[in-house]
Amino acid sequence: MVTVAFSGARDGEAPLTWGQRLIWRAVHLMGDSQTFLSCPWVLPVYGRRDVGSVLDALRVLLERHESLRTTFALTPEGPVQRVARGGELTVDVVEAGQDRALRVAERVAGELGRTAFVHDRDLPLRCALVVKNDRPMALAIAFSHLAVDFQALNTLSEEWKVLLRGEKPPPAEWQPMDQAAAELEEPYPARSAKSIRYWHSVLADGPLDVFDHPPREADDPRFIEVGMESTALAVAAQRLAERWTISTTSVLLAACATVLATVSGRPRAVMQLVHSNRRDPRTHAMVGTVEQDGLFVLDLPATDFAAACRAAQRGALRAYRNAHYDPFEMQAMREEIGRRRGREPDLDAFFNDRRTVGTWPGLPPVGPDEDVARLTSQTRTYVTNAWPGVRFKAFFTVVSAPDTGQLSLIVDTAYLPREVAEAMLRGVEALLVRALTEDVPMTAVPKVCGIGPYAGSPT
Repeated sequence: MVTVAFSGARDGEAPLTWGQRLIWRAVHLMGDSQTFLSCPWVLPVYGRRDVGSVLDALRVLLERHESLRTTFALTPEGPVQRVARGGELTVDVVEAGQDRALRVAERVAGELGRTAFVHDRDLPLRCALVVKNDRPMALAIAFSHLAVDFQALNTLSEEWKVLLRGEKPPPAEWQPMDQAAAELEEPYPARSAKSIRYWHSVLADGPLDVFDHPPREADDPRFIEVGMESTALAVAAQRLAERWTISTTSVLLAACATVLATVSGRPRAVMQLVHSNRRDPRTHAMVGTVEQDGLFVLDLPATDFAAACRAAQRGALRAYRNAHYDPFEMQAMREEIGRRRGREPDLDAFFNDRRTVGTWPGLPPVGPDEDVARLTSQTRTYVTNAWPGVRFKAFFTVVSAPDTGQLSLIVDTAYLPREVAEAMLRGVEALLVRALTEDVPMTAVPKVCGIGPYAGSPT
């Protein structure tokens, strides 16, 4: 075990940013399940570096980015972020032995994230240095989502490479305390009001539940994450996006929303989209939490899946334009709708594309469209995680992987058992693969996907 002493340029206290407010609320809603919000990450050590130079690079990251030396506390005036000027970070040292160092680092990062952060006391990251024969190979880190989002993680990765080369990255000029101050002034309040009006227009008369069927007796564990690895999924999504001149995110979102609507027996899917929200150029390189949820609506067209994909792209853009808001004010609006309608609408269906690029650069060469269907024989599904109480009915995540499509689905087994979750993932794959070689009418989606409305089962 070693320690890294740091001394930043400033300290201070400020209100939470809108992104931090969203995570703050999620942390307290999830309780013991808040470890779902931990962000495990691995920073490989490039080239032959000694322990001192690696720890020095870590020190520079801590000093550059105030979010990495921030604690979060509830005060009588509301929650605040408190930036420490200096302090120490303890770093465990883990010997990789005969195992691959990066694989060990991934495992260790996951383990570090399984303990909840005490946000008013702990720094928002835990670290372990993975070594092999005393040579540093990787830094395994678990971050609190209050401190970083996935774009911030990629910023840290790029800066890490620069620092290990002995170079100096550009100054980190915009910090979360600056962002919190900016959100008090126009155009931010007007932007928030506009977003809240859009959400209100959807929620005022929309469905109160993700599914109409009553809950059954849940499995143990109740909330599970089913994963799928599919080269066919990635190849099909990439080719369809090029053919229809839309993004691969829109193709995947359309397929997931179509499958969700089919299983729910409805002609409309309403989902929350996780959005990076970095339209302000000052936030592009900021290490902090800027992500917020957009509200996505897809009304299934009467024509075909190609039309659904184009509608999904339009719906996603509308959701993104209305995904920047004060979460406390948004919650007040939702509570007002709840009082009027008897309870708040259930919005526990999500889609999150965690990729940093919209392609899969490491995909193997594949022949004509007709050959893609044969790749589905290599697809596998599996349960990746179990969560004690994350409260999601259905949460699709596109996982970042360069050489294969990875799609996961968290489900509440009181509403969707494991076999239905697996069928939904396979249905997404089947829909994309079939759309490569023929127009898929929306009326044919249940047959193509091998799924239909799920009405639940007796408890």
